[in-house]
This record gives sequence, structure tokens and C-alpha cells, in this order.
Amino acid sequence: MTAKRKWSAEVTGHSNAMDLEEHVFESDDARKIAASLKRSAEHSDRRKAEPFQSAMSMLNFYINRAGSNLPAERKRVLEKAKDELRAAFGREQDD
Repeated sequence: MTAKRKWSAEVTGHSNAMDLEEHVFESDDARKIAASLKRSAEHSDRRKAEPFQSAMSMLNFYINRAGSNLPAERKRVLEKAKDELRAAFGREQDD
């Protein structure tokens, strides 16, 4: 389990998809998380996909890798960040 956590932390911190701001996923404000991911995706020259897809993929990756280790409140904030990210990029909300 430890190796898996280290692997996830390594990918999140040093992903070739885009450069993330430090502690981006630790905020309690979903809008701040989304804004940070949007900034990172738009300014990264290392991402391979469009900014929205890169930002959403990184958020989903973090949520999926943290999995059952995420407290319910943290997961709620991160799920809300998905909606905020869609709004920030002018995408439709999931119902």
C-alpha cells in the first residue's frame, strides 16, 4: 500500500501532463481548486490534451488514487471542484 501511495504522490506532484500548484488538492474551497487546476492546465506546456481535459483528468486521478482513504467531506469538496471546473471552462454541468 505504501508503494502505491508513493507512486500516486509522485505522479500528482511530477506529472508530465501539467505542472500543479503546491497543495492544490488540500484546499477546502472547491472553486479555488478548480481555478488552480484551470490556471495550471492553461499555462502548462507539458500537457498533451486540451486544458479542460487535462485539468479534469488530474482531478479525477487524484480522487481515484486517494479512493477509500479520502474522508467524506474531502471527497465532497473534490467532487464539487469538478462542477466548478466545468463552470470555469464554460462546460455543461452533470446532473
